Amino acid sequence: MGRLRRPGFAWRLCVLLVIWLTPLAARAGPFADWSAIVVAGDWHAHSGGPSEAFDNARRDVARALATAGFSPSNVRQFSVRPERYKDPRPLKSDPQAIYDALSELSARNPGGCLIYFSSHGAPQGVLVGEQILPPPILAKIIDQACASKPTVVVISACFSGVFIPDLARPNRMILTAARPDRTSFGCGESNKYPFFDDCFLQTMPLTREFQALARGVQACVAARETKEGMKPPSEPQLWIGAEIRPTLPLYGFAGAATATN
Repeated sequence: MGRLRRPGFAWRLCVLLVIWLTPLAARAGPFADWSAIVVAGDWHAHSGGPSEAFDNARRDVARALATAGFSPSNVRQFSVRPERYKDPRPLKSDPQAIYDALSELSARNPGGCLIYFSSHGAPQGVLVGEQILPPPILAKIIDQACASKPTVVVISACFSGVFIPDLARPNRMILTAARPDRTSFGCGESNKYPFFDDCFLQTMPLTREFQALARGVQACVAARETKEGMKPPSEPQLWIGAEIRPTLPLYGFAGAATATN
């Protein structure tokens, strides 16, 4: 009888040792030590009237990141009108505040960085509050805050493809809502989200990692624009650096067991 008990005890001991010796971040998932900022850059529809589309996207993208495995304590949200939103209370959308928050988060999180903007855009950059944030300034913010860490940048705005040349680095993936010479759609007063953000939120639970997510978002946006007769098509752009490309499949989303692609 003693011989029958010993293998069971040894097996349980091995399991405990594996758990104890596995780093906490690895047990928690690949995004547990990533930093993320999610920015709503405006509160107006394309008509000039009020719209909740960008803040809805900001709130629900942050929730989607938490579902995917990001620690909520490592995610900062920004809004042009933060006083309107109590849970969670976002910070004021401002380039300096964004840089400060990303730098603070990145200093204590050795993993990677995710930066997400939802706003209006122009050929000169993305609207953040009362000013245009141009590509060279955003590139400097990310360079200084995230350095060589794996970084995913998502910009949901008209003309957002203009950011790719300045932001492109070997350690980065960049996904934009439109070509540099095209508008994106869905910024009306009655839209819950811009089309691109809606597709991002629909596609993320159905995919396992960022590259598949990006391809799914591109297909979703094309289908939505065709269905609603939006022309010319926005053609969301995807750029993936040579250094991050082979590692992207390793950053798997939590809760993606039922993913179809």
